[in-house]
Amino acid sequence: MRLLEYNSDGEFSLAEFFGDDTPRYAILSHTWGVEEVTFEDLTNGTGKKKAGYSKIRFCGEQTRRDGLQYFWVDTCCIDKSNTGELQDTINSMFRWYQNAVKCYVYLSDVSKRPSDIDDKPNEPWELMFRGSRWFTRGWTLQELIAPVSLIFFSEEGELLGDKAESRETAFEEDKVYSLLGIFDVNMSLVYGEGKEEALKRLNEEIDKASKVTFSLSNTSDVEHFVAREAELVEMYMALSGDGSRRAVVLHGLGGIGKTQLSVVYAK
Repeated sequence: MRLLEYNSDGEFSLAEFFGDDTPRYAILSHTWGVEEVTFEDLTNGTGKKKAGYSKIRFCGEQTRRDGLQYFWVDTCCIDKSNTGELQDTINSMFRWYQNAVKCYVYLSDVSKRPSDIDDKPNEPWELMFRGSRWFTRGWTLQELIAPVSLIFFSEEGELLGDKAESRETAFEEDKVYSLLGIFDVNMSLVYGEGKEEALKRLNEEIDKASKVTFSLSNTSDVEHFVAREAELVEMYMALSGDGSRRAVVLHGLGGIGKTQLSVVYAK
């Protein structure tokens, strides 16, 4: 996963992380405009004059305010010229939004400030919020469902609220307990612990549920497995190199040894 870091000099830099080494991060949800900053713009040091650069700066500043160091923005954290990376990103998107500590929804068509344009009537921001195109886009559906903490901001970066704050419950802890089914986790109900403590426990349960433990030491060898030396050599050649992320696909009929070949390679 490639993340952005907002440096002390006001510049942004990219860093790549794998598996459990991925740090806590915030993530941006938005609708694309005509001038978005791309991966190439960031790596080449260009794009600062594009309209979309303000969204990245907003996300970086909000991330820093929330005590986080890294954040993810889809426009510039994905090398879209790499079809393999793009495919992997699309498959991982829900999980990335689900694992984010904070998800900032930037609504470029919602403003809390009075308009100074004569032919544009001033309407309550709540009406603009309900009519925002963010709620009609296909890709933003998973971005509404997946995050534990979803916070809405206006085009000026002003706080509008979060997805759970207007919901009413008899006890404050129920605002958290009501989310258990959504995240498919179980935890004890401890009334009196307070909403923040309940939310902390919910985050821990979600984190545990999203981790899959796999140990090669518990994987038994097949007694009569015929080593496929040629295929193993090809795998080593394909997967070794400059340290960049790589993958191979083992395909064939069931029962011919694809899983065991993977185990032998990993061991």
